[in-house]
Amino acid sequence: MTQAERDELMAIVRELSYEEREVTLASGRKSNFYFDGKQTALHAKGGLLVGKAFWKEVKAFAGPIHGVGGLTLGADPIATATSIAAQLEGQSVHAFIIRKEPKGHGTGQWLEGRKNLPKGSRVVIVEDVTTTGGSSMKAVERAREEGLEVVGIVTLVDREEGARDNIEGEGMALRAVFTRTQVVGK
Repeated sequence: MTQAERDELMAIVRELSYEEREVTLASGRKSNFYFDGKQTALHAKGGLLVGKAFWKEVKAFAGPIHGVGGLTLGADPIATATSIAAQLEGQSVHAFIIRKEPKGHGTGQWLEGRKNLPKGSRVVIVEDVTTTGGSSMKAVERAREEGLEVVGIVTLVDREEGARDNIEGEGMALRAVFTRTQVVGK
C-alpha cells in the first residue's frame, strides 16, 4: 500500500465512516461520535484499499498466516478484501466468518469457511472499529474454541478508548490501520 493509497483510504473513512452524533456502542458506552467502518469496507474503492491496508498489517505478524476473519458483520467485508489482497500477492490467506450464534439448521456451525482452515491454522482477527476490545476478544475466544491459533488482531480504526490495553492485557497484539486521533485529530 502506497502513502497515496493510505491517504485516500483515510479520506474515505472520514467521509463515509465518521459521524458526530449520540450513539450507544457495542460496549454499552454512550458516545457523541461514531465510526461505521462497514461504510468504507463496502465502498468499491474503500474496500480495495481496506484489503491492501489490512494485508499490510497482517503481514507484520510472524508467519505463516492461514486465515483472516472475525465476528459477523463488521469483519465480513474486511476479511474478504484482505484475503483477495493476499492472493493478488500470491499468498493463500482464507477468509472466515464467526457467527454471533450457531447456525440454526444444518451443521449448526459457528464458523463459516471452516473447510479452508483445519485445526491449528494460524489466523488474525479483523475488526472495523475497536473501542474496549470486547468484541475482538469474543472473536478470539470463539476462534480458539474452533481449534484455530489466533496470532493477533487488526482493526480499521482504534477509537483509543481502552482496546489496546485490554487486548494486550490478554496477551494479544493489536494493530490499527488508523487511530481516532489520526482520522479526526481529536
